[in-house]
Amino acid sequence: MEKLKQLRIENGYNFREMAELVGISKPFYWQLENNQRRVTYELAIQIAKVFNLKPDDIFYDELKDRTEFLKKGSSNRKPKQVVKK
Repeated sequence: MEKLKQLRIENGYNFREMAELVGISKPFYWQLENNQRRVTYELAIQIAKVFNLKPDDIFYDELKDRTEFLKKGSSNRKPKQVVKK
């Protein structure tokens, strides 16, 4: 989550400070920033409040890119053949 990382750095927060501001552990926050955990909508709201932004301002582009990637990937797959017994 590059935008989240960028905002954190620009605002002078470290992982521990961000975690405390949104009410989660430091390892959990690190995992969010490094795409090892998904952010819930409620947590996205809490994070956005720290930066006085809307959740979409932080997370929309990345979600959109991920969705487009998944659509492209699924269109290249051949449909499974159903074998009738």
